[in-house]
Amino acid sequence: MNLAAFDLNLLKVLDALLIEGSTTRAAARVGLSQPAVSAALGRLRAALNEPLFVREGGALHPTEFARALREPLRSHLSALEQTLAGAGPFDPARCTASFRISGSDFFSVMLLPELMERLGQAAPGMQLNFVDLVHEGNLHEIGRMDVDIALPCTHSIPPKIIAEPLFWADWQVIARGGHPRLALAGISDGDEIPIEMYCQLDHMAFAPAGRHASFEDQVLATMGHRRRVSLSVSGFRDLYETVAGSDLLAILPGTLARAVTPRYGLTLHPLPFALEPALLWVAWSRWHDHDPAHRWLRGQIADLLRHLNDVERPLPRPAGGAALPAQAAE
Repeated sequence: MNLAAFDLNLLKVLDALLIEGSTTRAAARVGLSQPAVSAALGRLRAALNEPLFVREGGALHPTEFARALREPLRSHLSALEQTLAGAGPFDPARCTASFRISGSDFFSVMLLPELMERLGQAAPGMQLNFVDLVHEGNLHEIGRMDVDIALPCTHSIPPKIIAEPLFWADWQVIARGGHPRLALAGISDGDEIPIEMYCQLDHMAFAPAGRHASFEDQVLATMGHRRRVSLSVSGFRDLYETVAGSDLLAILPGTLARAVTPRYGLTLHPLPFALEPALLWVAWSRWHDHDPAHRWLRGQIADLLRHLNDVERPLPRPAGGAALPAQAAE
């Protein structure tokens, strides 16, 4: 290809189309109109003599050739952006970058309020788009460049993903204040519910992938116990709001349970059996590793979340060569 005759601005459009899979969303990402992006796609197809995308319903699906361009194109554009940003110190006050973050609604309570307050003071021009993705795919969204930062709960990080472990979270049983069966048994806030009674009561399960059972049920099965799951939901907010108005029990990460208990009139109870604690990470792709704005933001996130650790257990080693500052720069 003769680069002298090729408009390199089209590569930004191609990058946005590969990320968004939609001319409308790609237009918003690059600051153009939807017709302008459609026209740019036509020019790309002509210049490369390749269809690049096939439309199915309302989505654009990349061809095999276009998929092969995805990672090298993002890597080169990211390197170019970092080069043009200059070698001077990063100034968050002047940053107007936009980042897409994925995680469960745990972070709506335990991160976003403090993070937005901090950004309002230090980086008022920075924009965030928080996507409630709690299935295993939120890490693969990074691989497809749909997400800039993921906050997964997992014990396994896929290859090509860089991740820093942030904290362990224990589990607590929640019930509504005045739960009739617990009150009749004389079980108060902070008391452990006997496992036989625990399994006899009705439960809610946190099952983001649409399953009706959870890891908790697998553990109970190995002990010869089974509980009745009347309702499964995909969000933590659904758990504690429903428990607050019903006689169902549920389990929450301890830090979240202790945060929402006063607001919703809940009681907390230790799990009557051992359950592996949750491990939370901050994860990102390699092409963002040295981006100054991205590095600053993930440092702020880590700084706000590390203190949530409530399990006396060493954190695992970072994955993919992650390196976060021990304390985020102010």
